[in-house]
Parts: sequence; C-alpha cells; structure tokens
Amino acid sequence: MPRAERGHPDRERGAALLTVLLMVAIIAVLAAAGLEKLRLSTRIAGNAAATEQARAYALAAETLAIVRIDGLLRQQPDRITLAGGWSGHPFSLPLPGGIATARVTDGGNCLNLNGLVTQVTDGPAAGAYRAAPGQMAEFARLIRSQGTPGQLADTIAAATADWIDTDAVELPGGAEDGRYADGEQPYRTANTLMADPSELRAVAGVTPAIYASLRPYICTLPVPRPSTLNIDTLLPEQAPLVAMLAPDTIGVGQAQTALVARPPQGFASVGDFWKQAALAGGANTGEAQGRTGVLTRWFTLDIDVGLGGVTRLREHALVDATRLPPRLVSRQWGEDS
Repeated sequence: MPRAERGHPDRERGAALLTVLLMVAIIAVLAAAGLEKLRLSTRIAGNAAATEQARAYALAAETLAIVRIDGLLRQQPDRITLAGGWSGHPFSLPLPGGIATARVTDGGNCLNLNGLVTQVTDGPAAGAYRAAPGQMAEFARLIRSQGTPGQLADTIAAATADWIDTDAVELPGGAEDGRYADGEQPYRTANTLMADPSELRAVAGVTPAIYASLRPYICTLPVPRPSTLNIDTLLPEQAPLVAMLAPDTIGVGQAQTALVARPPQGFASVGDFWKQAALAGGANTGEAQGRTGVLTRWFTLDIDVGLGGVTRLREHALVDATRLPPRLVSRQWGEDS
C-alpha cells in the first residue's frame, strides 16, 4: 500500500509565525492605545488637581483682599480717595510653588446696566422690573459719547431696558421677544437683571464694535438702581461717565480736565467738584450732583494665580461694601468678557 503523504512542515511553520506576528502586532497596538489613555487620564487628573489647588489659592487671595477692603473702609468711613495707592496696586500672596496677585479697584464707577430699571415695591406688580427713562437717557448719552449715532444710541438704550424689564411690551425703539424670535438663532429676552456685562452683546443693535467701546464703562451690579460715581476715585479715562450725567452740557474733555485737576487729597465734597471752572455753565444741576458722591460701596477684585510655572488661573469678583464687613457677591473664572 502507498504510504500516506506527509504535510509541508515549512509552510505550517510559516503560517504559525505569521499568526504569532499578527497577534504581537495587535497586542502592541492595544498596549499603546491603553498607555496613551492612561497618559491622558493621568494628565487630566493632574490638571484637575492643579486647577483645584489654584482655585483654593484664589479663595485665599479673596479673603486677604476683603480684609484689606474692610480696613480701608474703617480708616476712611466718610470719604474714600485714592490716597495710599490702593486702587489697582497689586499685592502678592506667596504660595508653595507659585504666587497669587490681587488688585482692588472701585467697582461702582460705572454705568450699572441693571439701573435701567426700577423694582416695583408694592401692589399687584410688586417685585416686577420697570424701565427707568432717566437712566435710559444717561445710557444713550454714554453710547453717543463713544461715537454711536444718536438714533441708534436711543434704540440700544431702550432695547437694553426691554431686555431687563418684566413686561413684554416694547418701549419706543425697544425690542422684546418678537424681535429676537425671527433671527437665525432665535432667543428670548431675559426679563430679569443682567448677571454679566457680556449679556449686552445679545441686545438688539449692539455690534461687537459698540460693545467694545462701552465695555470699560459698564457693569452689572446686582441691584436695580444706578451706581453712584465717586468723584475722588474716578480716573481721567473714565470722564465719559461724568459727561453722561449732564444733559449734553458737559463734554468728555471738560470732565477729563476736572478729574486731572483734582487735588491730591481729593474733593472734600461733591459741590467742590461741580463748582470747578471746567464744569461751570449749566453743569451744576441737582440731578447730576445726586448721582455723584465721595464714598465707594462696590469694589472689583482681579486675581491672577500662577502655579508651578504651568497652571494659570484668573478670577474677576465683585465685593459688596454697602455694609460691614464687606462680602463677595459674585466671581467669574477666566478672562474678562
């Protein structure tokens, strides 16, 4: 009988080797993918831990800044001036592996967008927000001072009040839900106080250029009333805020001249400020004087934390000093909007 044919051992060994190589390649790919995921997870966990550490350091800087604000208010209970160089002057908090730097400035020297409305205190509509025409006129003057045409300025002021007020009735030139519902990305008005000045970008008529021109002068204090400007802490570059108080009788240049001429110790009273020659001639209105003062009741706090030369955290906060001790009422992480 013929002998059984034997297989081809060389071919079988080649196939087995190829299978082993394929398995090794697959395992290597899986191992590389696993190691990459492990590396990313480790990096994410490390970044999260560093960020939490930076935030903890920022909170410590907050506490230190509030203590300083409290000391300033107790040292100058009747008048806050720039004496002592506290405004914008950085002070540091050394940290293990890093540093936190904080700056305190007057947070009330701005146009409070939430002051474009008043809150009803009694009756069936108690708690509702209604437009404040006088503050709308001030806002329109500020917008015009930055180069925006008059009619558009009036429209933006009215639309901003409509954004905040509780009702759905459009003010003359204003905008309610119907105006925003027809856009490519429909949205509605807030019908409540603004939480951040960046909300103004969503208001009808506000372009990026207009918002950028207004950003240095506006704020969103958490109260439905206008801010009181401290004439002893206003900076010359904030002159448009003074000019907006008078019904087109004071130019920005006049207001800036008055602020530059401020005595080193500040003005003893609001009357001394408005009596200056630069502001004479129709500017000494009681309404304008009523919107200025020599006290500061809101402070802004900017904190930068650097950790390990890699992690950086920025915080912007608002401090309420309307009563002692001062308290932090809002904070925002990241770049200012």
